[in-house]
Amino acid sequence: MTSAISRTHTLAWNSIEIGDDVTPMEVPVTTTLIVAGAIASRDYMPVHHDRDFAIAQGSKDIFMNILTTNGLCVKFLHDWAGPEAMVRRLSIRLGVPAYPDDTLRFTGTVTGKTSGATEGLVEVTFKGTTSLGDHVTGTAQLSFLDGAGA
Repeated sequence: MTSAISRTHTLAWNSIEIGDDVTPMEVPVTTTLIVAGAIASRDYMPVHHDRDFAIAQGSKDIFMNILTTNGLCVKFLHDWAGPEAMVRRLSIRLGVPAYPDDTLRFTGTVTGKTSGATEGLVEVTFKGTTSLGDHVTGTAQLSFLDGAGA
């Protein structure tokens, strides 16, 4: 599904620096992904599975729903950070639709790093783009249990 490889170990908090790039991830946007994501998230709005309905609503085709986009954002972050990192906060803004037969490319950068009593926190700014432009932009805060105070 994606060009990124899921990390089998979690990054060490002290090895992450502000300015580090997050490993990019590419997702082929297919009709199957859009429909399956909508069904899996119980979003039965016809614009996510009925091409004729979507076109009648002014869209060029069916398009990805927000819950699938959210899930892909978290996958992008976890593929980079590793399985024991936890997404504490995710804030996104949707842009252009993600239509079938396109590619959704995620990129990101570490923009903040703090330590608490029991965890290290890392802030990441990221975006997912298609051929039409930014589909999603956002920030996330990830928790690493090996942080400075842990």
